[in-house]
Amino acid sequence: MSATPAASANKMKKDESFLGKLGGTLVRKKRSKEVSDLHEEGKNAINAPLLPAGTDIHPEDTLLEENAERVMLDPTSRENLKFKDLVKVLIDWINSELEEDRIIVKDLEEDCYDGQVLQKLFEKLSGRKLNVAEVTQSEIGQKQKLQTVLEAVNEMLRPHGWTIEWSVDSIHSKNLVSIVYLLVALAMHFQAPIRLPEHVSVQVVVVKKREGILQTALVTKELTSTTENFDFVLFATERDAFDTLLDHAPDKLNVVKTFADGVYLILLMGLLEDYFVPLYNFFLTPESFEQKVHNVAFAFELMQDGGLKKPKARPEDVVNLNLKSTLRVLYNLFTNYKNSE
Repeated sequence: MSATPAASANKMKKDESFLGKLGGTLVRKKRSKEVSDLHEEGKNAINAPLLPAGTDIHPEDTLLEENAERVMLDPTSRENLKFKDLVKVLIDWINSELEEDRIIVKDLEEDCYDGQVLQKLFEKLSGRKLNVAEVTQSEIGQKQKLQTVLEAVNEMLRPHGWTIEWSVDSIHSKNLVSIVYLLVALAMHFQAPIRLPEHVSVQVVVVKKREGILQTALVTKELTSTTENFDFVLFATERDAFDTLLDHAPDKLNVVKTFADGVYLILLMGLLEDYFVPLYNFFLTPESFEQKVHNVAFAFELMQDGGLKKPKARPEDVVNLNLKSTLRVLYNLFTNYKNSE
């Protein structure tokens, strides 16, 4: 039996009344949320200092407990050429140290946060075996590994006056500044055969929570200092002899620069090992920086094939006419072949 027109009209009025009330409720809730959001935005604007344009603070970075703080790298510093060069030097160094473990690091944040690479690097550098699980996927397991690794690192570095600029939480949260601080400290402490870029500083955004209010500030962090400091740390074992040469007869060492393009080093290895090096393996008349680096790197490979240890210098150091680096390469050849017929 169908409904009468009057009943249908009454039902429509009730439906319209219900929908009107529902719509009104939704509108009031929406307006209330907008007012709340505006209030929160205004409060943050009043209490927080101005930050550079392009500085993004993600929601997870603001979920802090009272009196806690979080540090984030400013985007402009991430693109700083000297900082990018420092990161590249550290990546190349790690890959060189862990080559036998077949570990290849491409990104410090993504490859170091779980403690696996840091564990292997510390064990290689220190000669100590840490009691940790080899592979762990859980966050708890990764933080436990990091805790063990960082305790060993801090125990080793603190007596030498190092300021600890890293923690389990900062490393695991992929804080690039903390990771770089840690790697620079390890490189300098263990006299890594690398040349760190000097005077590298970055700006970081520090977010703190005080009395329920987020406070932000822009702070400058110095990651490396002067080249002289690195020279002392990296080359302390041979510094006296080579510094004497450089101090008293620098003009007589200009001949060393003739090895900068790698050609003489390659031909010299062929003479010392009594073989002919095919010309297609290297650039006989290199023109670009990359071609010269290729030649020097190839000469280093020939040296290792001949039983010599891998040179401490980087190919880039030789190409850049670094006298001490080139002298060390030549001195290594001399000591190895001086008694050869």
